[in-house]
Amino acid sequence: MSGDDKEMDEWEAAMAEQAAAEAGEGDDDADGAAVRTAELEELSHDEQSLNGEEKRKLDAILDIPVTISMEVGRSQISIRNLLQLNQGSVVELERVAGEPLDVLVNGTLIAHGEVVVVNDKFGIRLTDVISQIERIRKLR
Repeated sequence: MSGDDKEMDEWEAAMAEQAAAEAGEGDDDADGAAVRTAELEELSHDEQSLNGEEKRKLDAILDIPVTISMEVGRSQISIRNLLQLNQGSVVELERVAGEPLDVLVNGTLIAHGEVVVVNDKFGIRLTDVISQIERIRKLR
């Protein structure tokens, strides 16, 4: 058998294996173990687990207003330079163009995001949300 024939046989075998996998015949992984779809429980919001008192407390907290702000960047300048600012002045920020914005709630960093425009209004798409553990750690 020539080298071209051997190469063609390997190619044909690979194509047959691919076709079998696409047809659902090959349910084994590379080690020969059977591959199965994982059965996962449906996630749901179970409000019945809250008693009346807990639900009332939660409702009170959910109505507290908070201030959300997006921070493009920061800069420190002297009062002398601040007083010299006028229309058209440029203040250099420590952030690089394209770097994510900080999303702050009551002055606490909760996420990073990017600016988007929706219906001629600016908005922010969250790209990274700070975990609760990290937020608590920063409070201490």
